[in-house]
Amino acid sequence: MNEKFKESFREEADELLVQLESILLELEERPADMELINAAFRAIHTVKGSAGMFGFEKAGRFTHDLEGLLDSCRSGRRAVDKNIINLSLRARDKIRDMLAEEDSSGPFDGEALALMDEFRAAANLEASGGLEDAASPKPASPKPAAPQPAAPQPVPAAVPTEYQEPGAAGTALTYRIRFEPQSDLFLNGTRPLRLLDELAALGQLSPIPDVSRIPLLESLDPEACYVAWNCLLTTAASLDDIRDVFIFVEGSAVVKIERIATDADEGEPGKRLGEILVDRGAVRPEALGEALRSQRRLGEVLVESNVVSNSDLESALAEQAHLKRVQDKQAEGPSSSIRVSSDKLDQLVDLVGELVTTQARLLRTSTDILDPGLSSIAEQFDRLVSQLRDNTMSMRMLPIGSTFNKFRRVVRDLSGELGKDVELLAVGADTELDKTVIERLNDPLIHIIRNSLDHGIESPAERRAAGKPERGTIRLTAEHSGANVVISVSDDGKGMDLQAIKAKAVERGLLGPQDQIGDAEAYLLVFKPGFSTAKAVTSVSGRGVGMDVVKREIDSLGGTVSVESTPGLGSTIVLKIPLTLAIIEGLLVRVSEEYFVLPLSVVEACVELRSSEQDSGSRLIRYRDELLPYVDLRDFFAVPGEAPENRQIVVVNVQDSSVGLVVDSVIGDNQTVIKPLGRLYRDAVGLSGATIMGDGRVALIVDCAKLASSAPELEQKARAS
Repeated sequence: MNEKFKESFREEADELLVQLESILLELEERPADMELINAAFRAIHTVKGSAGMFGFEKAGRFTHDLEGLLDSCRSGRRAVDKNIINLSLRARDKIRDMLAEEDSSGPFDGEALALMDEFRAAANLEASGGLEDAASPKPASPKPAAPQPAAPQPVPAAVPTEYQEPGAAGTALTYRIRFEPQSDLFLNGTRPLRLLDELAALGQLSPIPDVSRIPLLESLDPEACYVAWNCLLTTAASLDDIRDVFIFVEGSAVVKIERIATDADEGEPGKRLGEILVDRGAVRPEALGEALRSQRRLGEVLVESNVVSNSDLESALAEQAHLKRVQDKQAEGPSSSIRVSSDKLDQLVDLVGELVTTQARLLRTSTDILDPGLSSIAEQFDRLVSQLRDNTMSMRMLPIGSTFNKFRRVVRDLSGELGKDVELLAVGADTELDKTVIERLNDPLIHIIRNSLDHGIESPAERRAAGKPERGTIRLTAEHSGANVVISVSDDGKGMDLQAIKAKAVERGLLGPQDQIGDAEAYLLVFKPGFSTAKAVTSVSGRGVGMDVVKREIDSLGGTVSVESTPGLGSTIVLKIPLTLAIIEGLLVRVSEEYFVLPLSVVEACVELRSSEQDSGSRLIRYRDELLPYVDLRDFFAVPGEAPENRQIVVVNVQDSSVGLVVDSVIGDNQTVIKPLGRLYRDAVGLSGATIMGDGRVALIVDCAKLASSAPELEQKARAS
């Protein structure tokens, strides 16, 4: 058997086993749900049917007995109970091990033989409710339908999703949007093309620019906006979602949104041009009738007779084409997908990164040469590369729900081991993250959940005595926040003992007996290596390892960790991490002859640093009626040369607090392809990577979190000197 085909089967079987685990955990909550029982049977039947075909005979024989057990549940001969779920989960783990073995046709080990005996025994038992009373007359049970060797069927979602109105999910509607900015729109920093990008993210967009307001060149104001847009948008998003795109320009633009009926809704052919023009109010029906009597093209006749303008005609033609594309797409049915190796995706991202760097060089060269033709090509190439970058990065974006599902099994097994009753609730499972970030989040989240189960959630007796439900809850939440994703793990347990944490910190020499620290800072002590307040070492915790792994891994991702806790009510650990680790939007700054990049997602403002503030000796400036600490990059990185008289402060917001970074000048936005630092510079404080600029020079990427944490210490030193 070709090894390539065997590896492909392993990947597909692994996906089915992940689905099976989710189904079984749902089935434990709803044991009478026949849809879940059938879904579990289909998943295991598909694995069994394909295993022998690809040379995994042992896994196929083992799965046969599990299939028999699930079939007895499916036909009503056996009721689903906790024993069935336990056996099925253990079998699922064993099948996974068998598929990973080199020898896929050898003898069964003792564990597999014991499980197969348990399958047969459980299938022959008559659980209460499985069969009717033998003394009662009953109709003959219909013979179960023979299993169909078909592809795996869709399975129910394993993670609860937010409520949607019936019919709302997946229903795409088409809207006609008129976006007409006022001439002074540019003066407040608004970029209309960014708004169109946001619309395009909601669905299928066809933007048609209306240039009829552009005056002759001698009357043109280069700072004024003359262009309007007529847009066609087909989307499953709500009307409120569309309005939200324009929420910040409501006072400086006319925005009209109108839902239009497509012919696809009624199963009719595409709309004709005349119908669209009448529907849009661009032409009266009687004028249309006169034009139709001519034997020439309708659009030409209407424009020549000044019934419609060129702009109205182009907009109507674009609408006609848009509606036809939508209708064709609906006729095609669901789009197909293909399986692509993650290595190939990684190579694609690397190539796009190199392309971004080359594009920057081209843009720089066209600026230096001052050739209009080359500049036009460079600008068009810049737009294409930006679209290619966004599409490529979206390919690596995966919903975090796949990771959330794994933790349901962890919570189930560990709560049983600890004698606790705990359920896991997941919110925001459709939140997307870069695949490489998701992979690295697995271990930190497992450590946090295990810690919540062991230290946070009380035993049923303790919860009963405290007036709480016996069943504890761990809530796993994910949501987007700008260029980051915020993941929080909350429990409704007893909360963290602040005094015990401080006492342990004093005992280990992390704090002095008289040291005073805030609560937020004290909670972060639990992430110190070897730190534990457990009174005894168990198989779950007490050795002081685990939480330090969380901090180290999140730091390496360029993220932050914070803790909130209320005695008696529970604790929340919040992780804030970047969406991707490959390409970011950055702000390019200069210090002497050196260039640095600040992640644009944390930049709040740029202000001028007056010479009087530099000479005051303090590391504080007045910013928005508050004192703002700042770090001078020239001093921090020991950049040689004399500082200019006029300098800039870039205000960044890190962990909900602001700090200023002093630079010589701010260059502007920069698409930053992140390159790792070499081994010699890997531990350099304040740097998280590097990038190559358009002229071939290297710019260092600043770790704003590290610099922000050093600002208070530098301010104290400045005062002391």
